[in-house]
Amino acid sequence: MSKGGSSITSPTNPHIKAVVRLSERQERDERRRTVVEGAREIGLALGRGVVPVEAYVCPELVAGPAAERAARHLVDMATAGLTELFYVTPPVFAKMAYRGGSDGLLLVLPYRRRRLDELTFRAAPFLVVVEEAEKPGNLGAILRTADAAGVDALLVPAAPGQAGTDLHNPNVIRASLGAYFTVPVVVAPAEEILAWLRARGIALVATTPAAETLYTAADLSGALAVAMGSEARGLSETWLAAAGVRVRIPMAGQVDSLNLSAATALLVYEVVRQRGAHSR
Repeated sequence: MSKGGSSITSPTNPHIKAVVRLSERQERDERRRTVVEGAREIGLALGRGVVPVEAYVCPELVAGPAAERAARHLVDMATAGLTELFYVTPPVFAKMAYRGGSDGLLLVLPYRRRRLDELTFRAAPFLVVVEEAEKPGNLGAILRTADAAGVDALLVPAAPGQAGTDLHNPNVIRASLGAYFTVPVVVAPAEEILAWLRARGIALVATTPAAETLYTAADLSGALAVAMGSEARGLSETWLAAAGVRVRIPMAGQVDSLNLSAATALLVYEVVRQRGAHSR
């Protein structure tokens, strides 16, 4: 497997150092690039037409049909001049990799850029809004749930000039098992998202412990966006004030909040349940 690329044998090579620096958010945001590794995640990315800026393959670590298919795909892309391909040794790959079990494959990708007006969906869209998800693992798990439940898009509010949710953290991609590439995601200011929802007649449902209505008692069968807030602070007043419906998840214990991804899964699958009942 030496076709279409060049070899790197030193962990101090400038390309390797540049990949390692992408572990820092500031570096990712400045360069508008992130890192993905592993055959499953890379296979989904390539299957969705994602073109990597750079691809790194460690032939000694590539094993299994999925990894071999992805490696061949990268060779074809490099041969066609679509990406820059590097073959690295196991020590060099270990220097770059964020985790074990990466199948000897790592890509540097441009940030995903999608606008609200680029979204297309069915007559009664089902959207999820996630405000200030602090933990990459939670956001990745929400993307997995969204993929499984057929959510049309994930909307991430971002205040102008503020970092906000770190959507492009490599751990988001890892925790999503590749759903980062299958679920449309838009990052936009809250007011822009709210105006877009209103213009399309999409109802906003806000989750808050202060609500009187249980999430199972609300009508979630129409076109709607479910808004979820951070575990520490919940939804901001911007989203609570804009919501036509506020719902809560019953809590019988001493803990005052659920994990964000678990709470989102409950709401998402209640929407799925209600829509299934209406379709029957």
